[in-house]
Amino acid sequence: MQPIAEQGTGLDALGRRLYRVTSNSSPESDRKTSKTLFYYGGDRTMPSYYIDKLAAERLRACYDLAPPRTKAYLEAEIDFVLSRTLPSMLALELGCGYGRVLERLLPRVRMAFGIDTSQSSLRMAQEYLGSKRSVCLACMNSVRLGFRDHTFDLTICIQNGVCAFAVDQCQLFREAMRVTRSGGLVMFSSYTPQFWKHRLEWFEIQSAHHLIGEIDHEATGNGLIVCTDGFRATTADKATFQKLAASVGVTPRIMEVDDSSLFFEFVAP
Repeated sequence: MQPIAEQGTGLDALGRRLYRVTSNSSPESDRKTSKTLFYYGGDRTMPSYYIDKLAAERLRACYDLAPPRTKAYLEAEIDFVLSRTLPSMLALELGCGYGRVLERLLPRVRMAFGIDTSQSSLRMAQEYLGSKRSVCLACMNSVRLGFRDHTFDLTICIQNGVCAFAVDQCQLFREAMRVTRSGGLVMFSSYTPQFWKHRLEWFEIQSAHHLIGEIDHEATGNGLIVCTDGFRATTADKATFQKLAASVGVTPRIMEVDDSSLFFEFVAP
């Protein structure tokens, strides 16, 4: 695996696409893998459920426990993204977690970058992806990306990251558009209404295995899952995506995939 920064050696040619690497960022060695994890802008301490409670092995357990219909949904999402790839692409995944999607993306593009706010998930991704030189990982906030303008050919944020990140969605879209080259593709996804019962079943399984809190069934419904420990999982519908598109001035394509995913994509201006 090619780290974004090597301690004491500076950035490699592709890594120089990062900006402000001296004043606002720092590398940190990983003792288990002898690789460097790149941090940008001090976001390693940003509080989040996906940092404190649902990261690394616990996050992977959520996917391992997914029932068959949910696994089909997860596969359909990845397959749809892969249908948009080209071998020449530089790709960026926002919220890469432990590398579940990156693993499938890597053979299809020239190089893939994955960012996340969880140190533990990123360290697990280093081990999960192995010694591949075509991937870079960085600890970054998706609304304060440490990349130069117009860097990537493809920027993706799938599996409801638009809601799960709990950030300003307009700023998330602006940053995704900023780092994508003119003519490049930006892709987001959320859930379709008809997938609701399968999604709820999946979260009930996670709750039963104590990966998330007990589900508050009185507060849960209409695309919202609420747990007694403060966890909330919302949904972006077609109207939400259209509003976000208008806020950044792009014309989107919005489509359903597998009766489970609602995909939003646009060509960067």
